Amino acid sequence: MSNKRKAQDFLLQFGTYFAAFFSFATLSLIIFFIFTNGVKLLNLDLITHDYQAKTHIAEPLAPNDTDYFEPEETLKAEVYYSPRWGLGLIDSIDLMGKTQVEIAYVHPSSPFQQLHDKGLSHELLSLKPDMMIIRIAYSDQPSSLARYGAEQMIDELALSNQIRELEFTIPGGGIRGSIITTFYLIVFSLLFALPIGIGAAIYLNEYAKNNRFTRLLRSFIELLTGVPSIIYGLMGLAFFVPFIINVSSATSGSILSGSMTMAVILLPVVIRTTEESLKVVPDEYRQGSLALGASKTQTTFRIVLPGAFPGVLSATLLAIGRIIGESAALVFAIGTAIKDDIRVTEQSTSLAVHIWAMMTDEPANIELSSTIAIIILLIVLLLNLLIKLLTRRFLRKVSAPR
Repeated sequence: MSNKRKAQDFLLQFGTYFAAFFSFATLSLIIFFIFTNGVKLLNLDLITHDYQAKTHIAEPLAPNDTDYFEPEETLKAEVYYSPRWGLGLIDSIDLMGKTQVEIAYVHPSSPFQQLHDKGLSHELLSLKPDMMIIRIAYSDQPSSLARYGAEQMIDELALSNQIRELEFTIPGGGIRGSIITTFYLIVFSLLFALPIGIGAAIYLNEYAKNNRFTRLLRSFIELLTGVPSIIYGLMGLAFFVPFIINVSSATSGSILSGSMTMAVILLPVVIRTTEESLKVVPDEYRQGSLALGASKTQTTFRIVLPGAFPGVLSATLLAIGRIIGESAALVFAIGTAIKDDIRVTEQSTSLAVHIWAMMTDEPANIELSSTIAIIILLIVLLLNLLIKLLTRRFLRKVSAPR
């Protein structure tokens, strides 16, 4: 082998290894950055709590005259506990640097387990750990305020057996509403996109003739794949948002208009992936089915389509990943209002749009954005594993002897 040939082979091999290493290193750095910034905020409360904090004013249903409540678990040294009321409090600092009183423990039989809401709802409330107490008003002494700390509040609680009202806050900052919105988007977008996309792929591969029109149609579908998503967002704002407003109670962008916009974005991916999976099905299956007397339609839907099922699942997985990661189009089609009470005819934010909203704050909330990114990665990973499990079970069932 000549030196020139060896040099060419070395350069090609070096370029291959360098490209692989560069790709792996870039992805690793991105994941490392996300996890180092976001893992400290990753907890169950972030997923289950609302974004907006809620403040309640309530009162115990009955005074406490005689009972004392010894804690049923060992409390930390920094917890101040009132045996008379079965309440443990701790000092903490909010983001503004102000002192706040956080609930650390509530005895199961404490009078604070049943509170009458003095607001409009008049529902029964109960204190839970991680809630914040703002003030406690008594019938026989001055009120206790959070700014004086947990220790003084506990000392003042010990002097009274009747509480007139209690003001407390359920912390916000959670992403429960964005998670629900994301799953709504996945369900409705797939509901709109999969039947149309799979049907179009079946037509192109099984029924359409190979002529100029079908070639032009395929080229147009491939062109749509490269259209920037913000263009789709403008289309959703101009067409789907007014349409949903006219046929429902919506007054602006909504989950439904966002789902329809996402369905249009997904169509090229679903069509191309499904069509390629249909091409993989051997022609012998079609010929054998037709030879046995089956019609073209029966052959397509009972023989060919089940054989392409793994490819359809792959198209579904790609579509779900696109839905979860899309933000530019949804900013126009669904809005940027972070909501806790989710309705399909109202504005809301997906997880990706929630990240966009956090990054537009001054200063940008990089930590929370990174935490949401971790949750997105975990959701995509779980869905990926689920799709692979379904594909493996389907193939095992199809290949099993009968």
